[in-house]
Amino acid sequence: MLSQPEHLVRHFRDVLVWPVQIRPGFAGENVARIDRLMTDGGRWALVDDEFTADPTEFQERHYKEFVAFLPYVQRFLYGESRSGTPNGQPSRAAPMAVYRRTDVAALSVTLRPGDAPIRLRVAHVDLYLFLDMDVALLNVEVVADDLPLATALELLYRFGRAYPTGWDENGQGVHNVHRSELLDREGRVLASSDSEKRERYLQFVCRNRAPCVGALWAWLLRPLVLDQEEEPGELRFRLIEYYRMPMMAYLALDNPRALSREDFIRIGFVANLPSRDPLPLRDPAVIRFERLHCEDRFWTDSEDGPNSRFICTGNALVLVGEAGSDYFRDADHGFLARFRHQYFLVFLIAHFHRAALLSFSDGLASAVNDLDIRDSESVRRFKRSIRQSFETFLRFTHRYWFHEVSEQGLVQTLFQRTTQHLRNDELFADVKEQVREMSAYLDSDSQRRQSGTVLRLTVVTIFGLIATVVTGYFGMNLFSFPEVPESRKLLQFGVVTVVTLSLVLFAVARSKRLSDFLEAMSDERLDGHAKWSSLARVFRKPEH
Repeated sequence: MLSQPEHLVRHFRDVLVWPVQIRPGFAGENVARIDRLMTDGGRWALVDDEFTADPTEFQERHYKEFVAFLPYVQRFLYGESRSGTPNGQPSRAAPMAVYRRTDVAALSVTLRPGDAPIRLRVAHVDLYLFLDMDVALLNVEVVADDLPLATALELLYRFGRAYPTGWDENGQGVHNVHRSELLDREGRVLASSDSEKRERYLQFVCRNRAPCVGALWAWLLRPLVLDQEEEPGELRFRLIEYYRMPMMAYLALDNPRALSREDFIRIGFVANLPSRDPLPLRDPAVIRFERLHCEDRFWTDSEDGPNSRFICTGNALVLVGEAGSDYFRDADHGFLARFRHQYFLVFLIAHFHRAALLSFSDGLASAVNDLDIRDSESVRRFKRSIRQSFETFLRFTHRYWFHEVSEQGLVQTLFQRTTQHLRNDELFADVKEQVREMSAYLDSDSQRRQSGTVLRLTVVTIFGLIATVVTGYFGMNLFSFPEVPESRKLLQFGVVTVVTLSLVLFAVARSKRLSDFLEAMSDERLDGHAKWSSLARVFRKPEH
């Protein structure tokens, strides 16, 4: 339990980053078509980046965000320069398109049955579409003030689950919020959760062998539709991650140093540790909590710094600090601004890497699963799919995969910690090995086909050599054609053509057996009967 559950969180932010896989994918898609599908209906609007046409509108906050990253990360996040290009458009656009919901303004959450609803402001709901990688990330940021710490942690624990994992004796979903509602600016309900509809989830899983996404999240993602749903939709998605969405949290407390070590452990593991459960004291992550998960360069009990602590577990990044610090609460130049921009982008990149790698692995597995070597069309589809995966993985490796994002110590450290806890390097090595195995298979299959072609050409050439030598010995013409009537010449030409074509096709069709016969003839250990028996097998009907 918390040592000070009533300690107030003066400013609270919960930022969710939910990666999904787009099916069948963006490859070869017209960007204008995707934009039309997203913006039809007016719920989503394309977000222009901060690099506006008018330089006077470019703010210092945008500048600090941009220069925090290394050049190749800047190109990944913001695209190429507009200078020297027609109409001021970038020579190569950023690999992601960002869309923002225009109708969602607030969130009402009831944590448990009988609790009073908690009203939170929705800062924004964004959808990041990575058009090269067939990956999308839903970003939801909610804000509140003056929440009890226990309530804030319970909210972080329960909100952000794509579907319930079970139900209690009253039929209410466990681990998730009792009820959540998205509201517009007038307070009208746009969508609500349905975790209590147990039969809907059970029937969906039984019928589709895939989890059913909650009604609130399904509504929020439209026009993207769950791939297993019967609902029509041109843009579809599949789940590739754990149902608990990765999250960032900002907690501004009056006296963060009053929190105990157990309090910080519960805050760090808030995504997976229920508030009423005891701490797993023998868990290595708990024993080495400070060394593995805490970044304490600003955790100083003095008036000089922001007196803040970062806690990173991979799926969660929590910033705890002093509410009385102007720098910590500054939304334009301080830690709050960095949390919402630089640190958010670091968290986004790390989870984009993981989502892209999981998408690659899933695509390779699906291609192998659909392969039927007895079906030539299936083999062709498999090869096309694998070659497309090779091309996409090559682009990912050389354009989007990097280990260093910034020369700023804290930004780079947070990226490294998040990547290490997500085990992205190990996942990259696994996917790279899968790609290498697929490449080796295609190469061996290509070599096998080439060897078969060379074998057939060799057999046809050897047996054609007999006719070549005979006709060459007689000077090509065995008969005196000048004395033959034209009609007979045409007849002989047709007969010879048909016979030659038949012999060639027969030699190609039985090239394997003819090759075995030639090999038997060259084997000095076989007697004459065995050699001529191999010739007889050439003319037998194939065995099924």
